[in-house]
Amino acid sequence: MTNPFSPIASDLGRTVAQAKPMLARLNNADTSVRPSPKKWSKKEILGHLLDSAANNHQRFVRAALQGELTFPGYEQDKLVDLQNFREMDWDFLVELWASYNRFIAHILTVLPADAATITCHIGNNAPATLEFIAEDYVAHLKHHLNQIVGKQFETNYGVKM
Repeated sequence: MTNPFSPIASDLGRTVAQAKPMLARLNNADTSVRPSPKKWSKKEILGHLLDSAANNHQRFVRAALQGELTFPGYEQDKLVDLQNFREMDWDFLVELWASYNRFIAHILTVLPADAATITCHIGNNAPATLEFIAEDYVAHLKHHLNQIVGKQFETNYGVKM
């Protein structure tokens, strides 16, 4: 049986490899600026992607080990505010984001193929399979990367969560 996570992991790996040099060209001061009081700075967007990575990492491994699970949603605005990403060094955020996502790509390649059909319940969202969550994770990541670097990344799946 072909592992349904393999193409998702490959897409994630390629995206990280393409995005990292684009992100590295941005400077610390510019990435701290909010375009408006209600919109995140580029640092905050990348910080949000780190939160997303941490949440999805746990979903992937816990559901693969335990089967159908229920996970809490998360309050993204409050998390971004709490962690104060605007005060962090941009280069550090880029390195952490790239490393964590390379790790997640690895995890996806080693998940058992039958884990793809495990159903997860996340917050108030409709139940979703682990495969859908992985696809949606990469689409979500590309959506936000496009906000940071301009329209560079095509989403193959569509942002739904």
